[in-house]
Amino acid sequence: TMRLITGAVLPVFNHPLKLAGEIGMLDAISGGRLEVGFARAFLPHEFQRFGVSLDESRERFEEGIAIVDRLLREENVAFEGRFHRFPATTSLPRPTQQPRPPFWVAALATEASFINAGTHGYSIMAIPLAGAKLASLLSAYRDAWRSAGHPGDGRVMLAFHMLCHEDEATAHDLARDLINQYLASLVDGASGWLDGSSSDDYPGYDAIIRGLKADSFESQLAQGAVWVGSPDSISEQIAAYADAVGGFEVASMQVNFAGLPYDIATRSLDLFGREVLPKFSALAATGQ
Repeated sequence: TMRLITGAVLPVFNHPLKLAGEIGMLDAISGGRLEVGFARAFLPHEFQRFGVSLDESRERFEEGIAIVDRLLREENVAFEGRFHRFPATTSLPRPTQQPRPPFWVAALATEASFINAGTHGYSIMAIPLAGAKLASLLSAYRDAWRSAGHPGDGRVMLAFHMLCHEDEATAHDLARDLINQYLASLVDGASGWLDGSSSDDYPGYDAIIRGLKADSFESQLAQGAVWVGSPDSISEQIAAYADAVGGFEVASMQVNFAGLPYDIATRSLDLFGREVLPKFSALAATGQ
């Protein structure tokens, strides 16, 4: 069964009563296939335009997701918090999945975000831009998960740009400029961190964005943050990165990024499905 995962809902800018109702509706429409990804938001200009302080980000996120959790699990929920207050309320429609759809939380490079997700039993969504640090962040997440008494080791989803082609050099040529455009647009969107914005809720984000500014297709490829090449090469990239970060359960692949022509994207995905995916499906079937 194909699952649907949002990537991601922002409790910081949305009322939890509204979010709970929309989640219940989408879970019903999808026949109980929904999983909900939440994120804290991190672009300074968004906070400015919504009139929300960066310094309230973490508290707003934690309060918001906790309320949504209760509204989906319980009926007649009343709440008195720092940011939200409402009398006894039952969110409708009730979720199709019981007690609620699975929750995912997006995190970038703040250890507290990974630990908080593990402690609360949320799956984690991340991007491989944290480089070598990601292994320790995922370890902290899984340690927090186990320490809180949740079964298993949690679930990790990582997002990768992917372009698969029979010829390695052609794959690189097709992806290079588009990946560089993506990185430039990401830095441009987050430029507020380079223009004086700062917050204790986002330690070191100015350095993170400066690092991205110096990044390129070649550096991304070298650190395993993009999967580009022939089927054999991509298979090796996946195995090497999984080993480097201690493994992950789900890969979210961007296959038509930055204006990649549709026919190239579909051929890439088809080739990946035929020659790469079966290798890892076999491993997953054996629990590896």
